[in-house]
Amino acid sequence: MKKILLGALIVSIIAGVAATSGTASTIQTVEERGYVSANASTDKELVPDTAEISISVVTYDRTSLQNATDENKLISDKVISELKGMLNTVAGDYVKTANFRANQLYKYNNGKRTFDKHQVSNSIIIHTKSIDKVGTMIDKAISLGATDVSNLNFTVSKYDNECDEILAAATKKARAQAEIMTKAAGSEITGIKALSGSCSASGAPRRYKYATNMVMAESASMDAAGPSTPIEVGTVKIYANVDASFFVK
Repeated sequence: MKKILLGALIVSIIAGVAATSGTASTIQTVEERGYVSANASTDKELVPDTAEISISVVTYDRTSLQNATDENKLISDKVISELKGMLNTVAGDYVKTANFRANQLYKYNNGKRTFDKHQVSNSIIIHTKSIDKVGTMIDKAISLGATDVSNLNFTVSKYDNECDEILAAATKKARAQAEIMTKAAGSEITGIKALSGSCSASGAPRRYKYATNMVMAESASMDAAGPSTPIEVGTVKIYANVDASFFVK
């Protein structure tokens, strides 16, 4: 009787070990999946449709900060009023104050600091889609007393939308390349393993700096009907790049 029970116990232990081994084997099994990778890029050339002009009015007075401030306000009001009349607010054009500063300037002689003059600076930014009027705006601001046109920045207003379009095109291109390779290998795509992309621009923004005294001299030599300062907008090229990996079987 003991021999029969011992035999049954051994069989039970062996069966338990077998069952445990089978379970461990199932957990460790990982399905092998092949994949194919592709890289694609595309680009598009655009003409900027928006400009931002930075214009400053700087005034000085040796006797009074108030005098420098009053003179600056007089000139700035004329410049802003004239430029506002040239903007299309319906299209989103606007004028905004970028910086206003009033301070005292000093000079140094043999290590000794002495007061020189009061300075007041008022800087404004013109944001406009009237690209064809940019040269005229610059000339008008200078003729009214603006002392500096520091930057002219051209941009594309629908940059994000344009990037979305070429990213989609690059993604389709990467998928097409992957399908060509997969079919040639006698397989087919079953899903996406990884997908990443980027969009960037070359040629924007473009910045220009003007020597105000030279422009004023040129403007003075032209009558009211003369040509405005020539402005070349140029183009902006945007690039999209996509890296893609697809599962195959």
